[in-house]
Amino acid sequence: MPGPAVDLALELVRLDTINPPGREAAAAELLARRLERAGLEVERHEHAPGRTSLVARLAGDGRRPPLCLTGHLDTVPLGGAPWTVPPFGELRDGRLHGRGASDMKGGVAAIVVAAERVAAEAPGPALELVLCAGEETGCEGARHLVAAGALGRAGAVLVAEPTGGVPHLGHKGVLWVNATAEGVAAHGSAPHLGRNAIVPLASAVAAIADVALDATEHPLLGGPTLSIGTISGGTVVNAVPDRARAGIDVRTVPGMSTAAVLEVLAAAAGPEITLTPWVDLAPVVTDAADPFAALCRTVAEEVVGVRPTPRGLSYFTDAAALTPAYGGPPTVIWGPGEAAQAHQTDEWADAARIEAAADAFAAVARRWGA
Repeated sequence: MPGPAVDLALELVRLDTINPPGREAAAAELLARRLERAGLEVERHEHAPGRTSLVARLAGDGRRPPLCLTGHLDTVPLGGAPWTVPPFGELRDGRLHGRGASDMKGGVAAIVVAAERVAAEAPGPALELVLCAGEETGCEGARHLVAAGALGRAGAVLVAEPTGGVPHLGHKGVLWVNATAEGVAAHGSAPHLGRNAIVPLASAVAAIADVALDATEHPLLGGPTLSIGTISGGTVVNAVPDRARAGIDVRTVPGMSTAAVLEVLAAAAGPEITLTPWVDLAPVVTDAADPFAALCRTVAEEVVGVRPTPRGLSYFTDAAALTPAYGGPPTVIWGPGEAAQAHQTDEWADAARIEAAADAFAAVARRWGA
């Protein structure tokens, strides 16, 4: 039989929070009401209409600074391939199916149920839950919370992103850059009267794709990566396009600087291309010897039966915005979802692992507070 964390996860998956456009407000309100009933103080913050993030606090006994538990409420689109399971939620054969089951409504449900349990045992550890809109498109909700001064303080951060139930000690940073070429419009039958913006952009994209980023490989995160994620130009086939744009996705590791990466990209792209960074978030890494990291490994060993080895992630999380804003506390990424299921057709999560995560997060909070 499903437990309370799976029941809540199914409720969340049944809410369409696909980003774009987001519509996280319905999920945020569902969780806000539950957390308020549990005795937490809840603040709602919108970075755009209907794009609600939550900050919920449990005062605790004051013995330790709060533990931040964080996750995001939005999901990616369903994709073009047909689904063979209901995309908005079904529990079957021990699995929760639907968009967001793994990434990361199962993790959010585990956070909230763990917080409810800890609150019922008050006085106990202090908690700060940060449940964000807009993570999938560059941590918009988290960055808004930071800019608005909505965060309190945290002595440690636990991010419930999908990791297969195993704690990870960090993730790569991200630099998203728009590469833009400007041209002159003209009728398609007289291209000599214009200047086609697609042509220099195409050359630049080909050159950028061959760029080798110079960085020392990190023992947990590996090396940096570069991908061309989008390209667009023109409006109709019978007009010379006066603008073309490509989106570049760079995943960074410690020791890299944004200025150095942009310099390499500019050298490859050439003088006709304008590079504009629009998301720039640093890597997050915690020392394996940190007491909070050790605590998470110990609890995970009790839950999954295997002592995790230090490891990192290639994707980024809201911790890239939150952890620096909190002053750099130890941060662990650990959630019940399957990383391989993130953004996939027929996404699913193991129901038992979601319940186990709620147990584990509550145990981490209790021991952190002690």
